[in-house]
Amino acid sequence: MYYEKLMDGLEVSEIRLSDLERTSRIDAEFYQKKNLLVKQILNKWDKSAFSECFNVSDGNHMSISDEFCNEGVPYYRGQDIYNLFIENSSPLHISNEAYNKPTMRRSYLKKGDVLMSIVGAIIGNSALVTSGREATCSCKLAILRSYDESIMPETMLVFIKTKYGQNQIQKFKRGAAQTGLLLEDFEQLFIPKFSKKLQYICKKYVDKIKMLMDEAVQIYSEAEQLLIETLGLQDFNTQIERYAIKSFKTSFGDTGRLDAEFYQCEYDNYETVLKQYRCGYALVGDICTIKDVNYNPDDKTEYQYIELSNVGQQGDISECDRIYGIDLPTRARRKVFTNDVIISSVEGSLSKCALVTDDCDGYVCTNGFYVLNSDFINAETLMLLFKSEPVQALLKKGCSGTILSAIGKDELLKIPLPIIDIEIQNKIKSLIIESNVARKRGKNLLNKAIELVEIAIEQGENAVLKYMHGEGICYER
Repeated sequence: MYYEKLMDGLEVSEIRLSDLERTSRIDAEFYQKKNLLVKQILNKWDKSAFSECFNVSDGNHMSISDEFCNEGVPYYRGQDIYNLFIENSSPLHISNEAYNKPTMRRSYLKKGDVLMSIVGAIIGNSALVTSGREATCSCKLAILRSYDESIMPETMLVFIKTKYGQNQIQKFKRGAAQTGLLLEDFEQLFIPKFSKKLQYICKKYVDKIKMLMDEAVQIYSEAEQLLIETLGLQDFNTQIERYAIKSFKTSFGDTGRLDAEFYQCEYDNYETVLKQYRCGYALVGDICTIKDVNYNPDDKTEYQYIELSNVGQQGDISECDRIYGIDLPTRARRKVFTNDVIISSVEGSLSKCALVTDDCDGYVCTNGFYVLNSDFINAETLMLLFKSEPVQALLKKGCSGTILSAIGKDELLKIPLPIIDIEIQNKIKSLIIESNVARKRGKNLLNKAIELVEIAIEQGENAVLKYMHGEGICYER
């Protein structure tokens, strides 16, 4: 009885020395019962190691930061792996000269490659390369390239996202300060040898998701174009001068800033455009409410936590971790609600602006975001304005600091925003909602595909066809 009480809430697994894996892992977490159960279920299948059916490599290991540029060849990193299709992310770019160096050839991407994050907190995130355009990636990503069609890329993509894929991946990661998954361990990650029928079902789902995500991007672009036309920015030229001449009164005497970057002519030109809008303008501080009162999470309550990496290219929020209050970072001090807009304050991430939809109501976010809303501009238009080129430039202008440059509240409040005509606002709102609906449908289909693969693993592939029939889902090759 004493020992039963002593072990209450704990678990013990007994493993023979001869049964240790290749590198003789003896850390207790590796042999948790949930890990052993996953292994037991997969052992019922005829299965292949990832490295048996896919060539596994990683991206560029050479120093490349000096080669980054505004336009060129996409260079994908770990933080770009939040989208199911890698082309929907916002990568850095490198010059064609850098891309064509012999040292880069090993990391060239091809259509059909499956990319997976292998470093840091996002180990196991995966995405599919769907374009044949030139692209490459960093060594933070593993590149899985199919040897043959025994396992289709779409099947691998979905399997990695199942609990059976994720359990194996998380089990094999190593390290303390920064965890990582070694390429050599891909020979110890297994995927069942699914039938072609099930694999075609996976492909059908992924193709449909791609269509919906492309639709979401297209509709979002229409909203962006409408705003650009409304502001008269179609053929806008900033006419950048190499220098600016300012009097003491109009420079340091007014702003307290002496850094030359603050007085670039580009910023003056963008500010002029915003202030010349036909329906007038107002400062952020006059038409927006900044919600900067600290929220103190309850230790025993589970929250969904928004970080910079959870904000997508189209102002969407996805894949937020569920974390108990006691485990939240100390910077998790903002609670957000439907129709709030969150804006990153950190230079280098200023484009991370997002609309808080019904799905994210009550989430908690880092205080690295400004949380605001307005009674004069609807949330969809406000989000789009903050992501627009002129406002992004003024956000950058307002940044200060050395180690971590960021825009302060006072500078944010001074930014002019055009009071967009209400009819245009309503059109933008309608387009953004339509885009979000398409994106949500895509995410729901992904969850359904993951569920079907898990059913196949646990109950057999016939159970999948019965389930699809019961749900009214039609399978056609």
